[in-house]
Amino acid sequence: MTASFTMQDSRDHFAHCVQVLGGTTAASRRLGIDERAIRRFISGERPLGSGLLEDTAKALRLLIAEAKAAEEHIAAMSGAQPGAPSA
Repeated sequence: MTASFTMQDSRDHFAHCVQVLGGTTAASRRLGIDERAIRRFISGERPLGSGLLEDTAKALRLLIAEAKAAEEHIAAMSGAQPGAPSA
Protein backbone atom coordinates (compact mmCIF):
# COMPACT_ATOMS: atom_id res chain seq x y z
CA MET A 1 0.00 0.00 0.00
CA THR A 2 1.39 3.41 -0.93
CA ALA A 3 0.71 6.52 1.07
CA SER A 4 -0.90 9.44 -0.70
CA PHE A 5 0.04 12.82 0.69
CA THR A 6 -1.69 16.04 -0.23
CA MET A 7 0.26 19.25 -0.67
CA GLN A 8 -1.21 20.40 2.66
CA ASP A 9 0.05 17.21 4.33
CA SER A 10 3.51 17.90 2.93
CA ARG A 11 3.46 21.51 4.11
CA ASP A 12 2.23 20.47 7.55
CA HIS A 13 4.95 17.86 7.84
CA PHE A 14 7.61 20.31 6.63
CA ALA A 15 6.38 22.79 9.27
CA HIS A 16 6.71 20.06 11.91
CA CYS A 17 10.26 19.29 10.72
CA VAL A 18 11.13 22.99 10.98
CA GLN A 19 9.99 22.91 14.62
CA VAL A 20 12.01 19.74 15.29
CA LEU A 21 15.06 21.51 13.85
CA GLY A 22 14.54 24.27 16.43
CA GLY A 23 12.21 26.71 14.69
CA THR A 24 12.42 28.90 11.63
CA THR A 25 15.73 30.58 12.48
CA ALA A 26 17.54 27.35 13.34
CA ALA A 27 16.07 25.54 10.33
CA SER A 28 17.13 28.43 8.12
CA ARG A 29 20.71 28.07 9.32
CA ARG A 30 20.74 24.28 9.03
CA LEU A 31 19.21 24.32 5.54
CA GLY A 32 21.14 27.36 4.32
CA ILE A 33 18.05 29.22 3.15
CA ASP A 34 16.39 32.47 4.16
CA GLU A 35 13.84 32.47 7.00
CA ARG A 36 11.31 34.14 4.71
CA ALA A 37 11.67 31.27 2.25
CA ILE A 38 10.95 28.78 5.06
CA ARG A 39 7.74 30.66 5.91
CA ARG A 40 6.75 30.77 2.23
CA PHE A 41 7.22 27.02 1.86
CA ILE A 42 5.07 26.41 4.95
CA SER A 43 2.33 28.82 3.80
CA GLY A 44 2.21 27.30 0.33
CA GLU A 45 3.34 30.53 -1.31
CA ARG A 46 6.30 28.54 -2.70
CA PRO A 47 6.10 24.87 -3.69
CA LEU A 48 8.05 22.26 -1.73
CA GLY A 49 10.55 20.58 -4.02
CA SER A 50 12.13 17.18 -3.63
CA GLY A 51 15.55 18.78 -3.14
CA LEU A 52 14.32 20.82 -0.17
CA LEU A 53 12.71 17.75 1.37
CA GLU A 54 15.91 15.73 0.88
CA ASP A 55 17.94 18.55 2.46
CA THR A 56 15.48 18.64 5.36
CA ALA A 57 15.83 14.87 5.88
CA LYS A 58 19.63 15.24 5.84
CA ALA A 59 19.47 18.07 8.39
CA LEU A 60 17.27 15.92 10.63
CA ARG A 61 19.73 13.01 10.37
CA LEU A 62 22.57 15.35 11.37
CA LEU A 63 20.51 16.63 14.31
CA ILE A 64 19.89 13.03 15.41
CA ALA A 65 23.63 12.33 15.29
CA GLU A 66 24.40 15.49 17.28
CA ALA A 67 21.76 14.62 19.87
CA LYS A 68 23.05 11.05 20.18
CA ALA A 69 26.62 12.27 20.68
CA ALA A 70 25.46 14.77 23.30
CA GLU A 71 23.44 12.09 25.10
CA GLU A 72 26.44 9.73 25.10
CA HIS A 73 28.65 12.49 26.52
CA ILE A 74 26.17 13.19 29.31
CA ALA A 75 25.86 9.49 30.05
CA ALA A 76 29.66 9.17 30.24
CA MET A 77 29.87 12.12 32.64
CA SER A 78 27.16 10.71 34.88
CA GLY A 79 28.25 7.07 34.67
CA ALA A 80 24.94 6.00 33.16
CA GLN A 81 24.56 3.71 30.18
CA PRO A 82 23.88 5.59 26.91
CA GLY A 83 20.26 5.21 25.87
CA ALA A 84 19.20 3.96 29.31
CA PRO A 85 16.07 5.52 30.79
CA SER A 86 16.70 7.92 33.65
CA ALA A 87 15.35 7.18 37.10
